[in-house]
Amino acid sequence: MTAWFARLLRPAPDSAAAEDLARGVSPYANAVHLLWTAWVFLTPLFTTSGYTWRWLLLTALTYPVFLLLFARVLLAPRRHAAYYAWAMVAMGLALLAWYPSSVSYFIFGCVMLRGWGHSGLRYLLQLLGCNALFVVVAWLIGYPWQSLIWVPLMALIIGICINVAAIGQEKEAELRLSQEEVRRLATTAERERIGRDLHDLLGHTLSLITLKLELAGKLHDRGDARARLEIGEAEAVAREALAQVRSAVTGIRSSDLAGELAAARLLLECQGVLLQYAPPPGLPPAVEQALALVLREAVTNIARHARARRAEIGFEQDGRTLHMSIRDDGQGHGVVEGNGLAGMRERLRALHGSLSISARRGEGTCVLASVPLPPSAPAPAPLPLAAENSA
Repeated sequence: MTAWFARLLRPAPDSAAAEDLARGVSPYANAVHLLWTAWVFLTPLFTTSGYTWRWLLLTALTYPVFLLLFARVLLAPRRHAAYYAWAMVAMGLALLAWYPSSVSYFIFGCVMLRGWGHSGLRYLLQLLGCNALFVVVAWLIGYPWQSLIWVPLMALIIGICINVAAIGQEKEAELRLSQEEVRRLATTAERERIGRDLHDLLGHTLSLITLKLELAGKLHDRGDARARLEIGEAEAVAREALAQVRSAVTGIRSSDLAGELAAARLLLECQGVLLQYAPPPGLPPAVEQALALVLREAVTNIARHARARRAEIGFEQDGRTLHMSIRDDGQGHGVVEGNGLAGMRERLRALHGSLSISARRGEGTCVLASVPLPPSAPAPAPLPLAAENSA
């Protein structure tokens, strides 16, 4: 019995609860809607009969069934979830004559009827049909005319509002999946490009080295002094190839600051955050790579935690020191030194730079990265902090 009940409460892979878990949201958050079931226990206050033994018995029998149906709507597969909502509607209508509190079951069933997969138009037609049926049943039983108005009105308003929000969540999930697919395709394309570059770089070179070594072996067997010359040329080609590979790997590993700014704009735009930024100056590769990684971590924190509406990225030069600032107007919170901040500090400390973070509750957060420029590097022209590039 316990195992059967555990299987009953296990979320299906394509259930609403499983989708919440995939988004990092606790499925128990949906339990907050059960607060509306307080009307099951308050309804007798507004009836002439009040609290009776019949009300108590029917509540004891039907409320656990309702809770099980509510859980099954969230835990069952999409194609089955609507069946449990229909069961709520049927239970609410069947008990109307003896149990006025069943109106709450009926409204819950109407709200959850969309089944997390049906179209909005289909749901609206089902909602109108259920409420028309309620009006007929309640009128035949003899419910007051006020009930024939406010119950369908509440079911329609709550059902439409909650399910419009559900449609928005589904669209957001689809957008997230499409973004992940774009990233996956971009990663695949980048790997293919790297493979082609390495093939073009090493294919001819290694073939040349092989031919020279084969020729050197034949010349050595004949006692020809040119064998040493061929070996020397093969060694020079190998060293040149090694230098080219190191250069290519360095280019692959390095992060482009302009590319990170574009990625930051896309990330924050999907979160509804308006990003303004100044164009980055020309910088030495080591400095640009460190600032790009700091920028990536700071923007990720804005998207995850800040709840901001606007963000700004700026660059400013003070003598031979370059400052990069990342500001947002989010909620602001106490700064906790985690792995992300520690990594940012280490990257800047390796370049004799520094990182400072200021946050005020309700006023946002500012991350300031300062890096000294190498003496050999040309000093970039001073840049305004407020240059605008809207998302």
